[in-house]
Amino acid sequence: MKTKEYIEKEQINSLNFSKQEVLQSYDEKKSRLADLHRSQTLGNLLHSKVHITFQSANEQVYEVYTTVWAVASEFIVLKGGVTIPINSILKVE
Repeated sequence: MKTKEYIEKEQINSLNFSKQEVLQSYDEKKSRLADLHRSQTLGNLLHSKVHITFQSANEQVYEVYTTVWAVASEFIVLKGGVTIPINSILKVE
């Protein structure tokens, strides 16, 4: 993985995202979705934050520490209404 840059959630809306999937295997995608749903539950019930590592359109890797409010079919919604496309997310911890 490339060097990651830490970013505040408020800065995410200024980034561009690719429509291309960053994960290759079915198992990685399945695990990512399970992690996202778990983080949504933690965010809504306990207001817990998670580390989300994602990639922008220029292939720069970022990490944000924030609360996940919702997981939709193509994107996630963070606290404050910020969205990240699911296909750009590399890891959720």
